[in-house]
Amino acid sequence: MNILIVHNAVIPALHYGGIERVIWALGKELAQIGHAVKYLVPEGSKCHFAQVITLTPHIPIGKQIPDDTDLIHCHFPAHIESTKPIVHTIHGNASGQDILPENSIFVSANHAARHGSESFVYNGLDWSEYGTPNLKLRRTYFHFLGNAAWKVKNVIGAIETAQLARERLKVLGGKRLNLRMGFRFTTRLNISFYPKVNDVAKGKIMAQSRGLVFPVCWHEPFGLAVIESMYFGCPVFATPYGALPEIVNQSVGYLSNSAKELADVMKDSSNYSPETCHNYAAENFNSGKMTADYLKKYETVLNGKKLNESNPRLDPKVPTKFLEWNA
Repeated sequence: MNILIVHNAVIPALHYGGIERVIWALGKELAQIGHAVKYLVPEGSKCHFAQVITLTPHIPIGKQIPDDTDLIHCHFPAHIESTKPIVHTIHGNASGQDILPENSIFVSANHAARHGSESFVYNGLDWSEYGTPNLKLRRTYFHFLGNAAWKVKNVIGAIETAQLARERLKVLGGKRLNLRMGFRFTTRLNISFYPKVNDVAKGKIMAQSRGLVFPVCWHEPFGLAVIESMYFGCPVFATPYGALPEIVNQSVGYLSNSAKELADVMKDSSNYSPETCHNYAAENFNSGKMTADYLKKYETVLNGKKLNESNPRLDPKVPTKFLEWNA
């Protein structure tokens, strides 16, 4: 099958780039099992296992589709006029005004349900690109992973929780002085900041972390930071919002919207097994499993069926962000 993967960001990801990691892992897996994969992505992209076509911003996407394409898989909000079968993975939370394509695929059951759908595929990553972590290293601090400039990621809550637990916290993806959140300057010396780290540096930090502190205050669609952290042997201490109750079970973490409750559990983080966390992520959220699930969606659409009976849209009754957080 000739599969065209469309996205509006450069591949591969050099730092965080969650969606870029997912589509890279998906394309690589598809190519390995014999499909012909092409990426339609912005200038500056490169790939050793698939052809890269430069996405031209001012030309309709439908006019940039190769003639031999059997199926288009789009990974960002875009209107594509084409006679080719199309599926759209929805990676974020839509607004109440958005009417999504009939062949939308969400990234968790909760994510789908909040948009009136049952169509979802869990994200998976190519763990071979992360290497095999040393799960025997001494662990002496906790970490936060995400774009700290997004208020819904609640890095302030992560810092508060670390303070209550009297633990060190390494913030991956944030700055000590942040003007994008109004004015935030973190003076506490037990909090370290790493605005941009590559995969090697990120892996080294997580391999010595006692756990991910992830008190998001929105409905997390999936949470790549969660599975990356677990792969490196880290339990997850997070809020019970969005997909997190699906992904974080009691053997690999703890969920609460109370900073004090999370802090109390963090003090006993040694009760969680790094091997259990690693094996759980590796077995359940890998690129092979994700690709097999996507192929089932492709087959449905190629057979002329729709993934959703009607166009999904966000349930207006469900609050979207700034959910309850008890500091």
